[in-house]
Amino acid sequence: MYYVGVDVGTGSVRAALVTRDGQVKTTAEEPISIWEPHTDHCVQSSTEIWSKCCSTVKHVTEGVERGQIRGIGFDATCSLVVLDQNFQPVAVNQDGESRRNVVMWMDHRAAEQAARITRSGHRVLARVGGVMSPEMQPPKLLWLKENLKESCWRDAAHFFDLPDFLSWKATGSLARSLCTLVCKWTYCPAEGWDASFWTAIGLEDLLENDYSKIGNQTCCPGTPLGEGLTQEAAVEMGLRPGTSVGASLIDAHAGGLGVIGADVRGFHLPCGDQPITSRMAMICGTSSCHMAISLLPLFVPGVWGPYLSAMVPDLWLNEGGQSATGRLIEHVVKGHAAYSQLQDQAQQSGENIYLYLNKYLDSMSKDKAQVELLGTSLHVWPDFHGNRSPLADPTLKGMVMGLSLSQTLDDLALLYLATVQALSLGTRHILEAMREAGHDITTLFLCGGLSKNPLYVQVHANATGLPVVLPAQTEAVLVGAAVLGARASCDYSSIQEAMEKMAKVGKVVWPCQDLESFYGRKFQVFQRLVVHQRECMVLMRE
Repeated sequence: MYYVGVDVGTGSVRAALVTRDGQVKTTAEEPISIWEPHTDHCVQSSTEIWSKCCSTVKHVTEGVERGQIRGIGFDATCSLVVLDQNFQPVAVNQDGESRRNVVMWMDHRAAEQAARITRSGHRVLARVGGVMSPEMQPPKLLWLKENLKESCWRDAAHFFDLPDFLSWKATGSLARSLCTLVCKWTYCPAEGWDASFWTAIGLEDLLENDYSKIGNQTCCPGTPLGEGLTQEAAVEMGLRPGTSVGASLIDAHAGGLGVIGADVRGFHLPCGDQPITSRMAMICGTSSCHMAISLLPLFVPGVWGPYLSAMVPDLWLNEGGQSATGRLIEHVVKGHAAYSQLQDQAQQSGENIYLYLNKYLDSMSKDKAQVELLGTSLHVWPDFHGNRSPLADPTLKGMVMGLSLSQTLDDLALLYLATVQALSLGTRHILEAMREAGHDITTLFLCGGLSKNPLYVQVHANATGLPVVLPAQTEAVLVGAAVLGARASCDYSSIQEAMEKMAKVGKVVWPCQDLESFYGRKFQVFQRLVVHQRECMVLMRE
């Protein structure tokens, strides 16, 4: 028997056919469009996204007997989908192009609205680290009302988080996953929607018809939805009508399911004889998410949560993150004067540019074990797209200290290394905030595109002093999505059982103790950089 996992990332849709024990048999991927009509505006098309979901599912299930496919699960970025009363797309920009009806997660047009919501000091902010992020849905909704009132806001009848849009398209069910509503919409499972919050920020019209525009039915991730695949969706996907569909997850949370519950017996890890709450899942791609779970709610300043049942049912989730990680590395490397030289040399060697850079750094160091010491005099503050955690300050900018007039390939390699080190120290910064609030994290579990970069993984181990576990299946996010389908099919009794059986350890990367002092000092520099930036901001405002 098989399960299908569908992952809608920032720039592509992927699907996988996954076995009962978590083995990925086949995958497919198709790109999706991103439009940037204005500064800080990033939009997509839900019609295009759904079409790519169907075509990738058809591809991975080709030749498989339909009765063997027991369930399907979706994950996606936490983007905002807008539909009218007939469930047709509504444009989210002044250009009026209706197909472009998705405000992407990384769209920061609502920064001013987010700041205003934060200043309201409403009690729901305690569950998002005290600060409303422009990447969450309330400020985006407020922006649409204030800027497109006579078009988008007037015509909109349904606002979906993208993962919930996908499960609705598949089943016709309007039930929202607690993952999306709790993490991105301020919903509280015990109390429901807080009417005073929406009224206080100027969105009281969302209360109409029992919150029908934003959802009044909720369920835990993996819950079977409706009667499974509708006839229409089944035809589009080439699957059997009624195939079980699990309530969806945000993409990072699916990655968490795909790694954090793995059986670690025999690997001698510090978390081996500790509860699952000693583990932190890191999903590292365009951006990165840092997922820690606890038995009781823990409030971490600048870190989202605690969210009940947002990833693992009945456990509390805290979610740290970095708004630009893979995107930052790409920006730094491709924007350097020596990039064309790097491209030529990497092409000649038959390697991708990052593996080539890793080897190039090895050649620059007399001792391969001491490569990271090349970053001694070059320091980066990585918040080129603002700080999500633990400072929760979208106004922060990137910083580089230690540049010279040289622009050789050596300089590019060193800047690449310093950027990877800065991102790793950002993870250390988030870990320290979580520990101060009561988390006891002893092991990191990484997945996502950046987890395939050996330098990124090793530097994370060294900078944090913690072992890093990599999954046996490199497509852990897709495995996590498939876990939802497995749970929905009732082949497993719970999400916990499904993720324990389907997630597998592939490799453990241990920290180098000899670099402990180096990273202790580099972390001190890292912390001083942001202090100096804020001091400079104050000076220039005077």
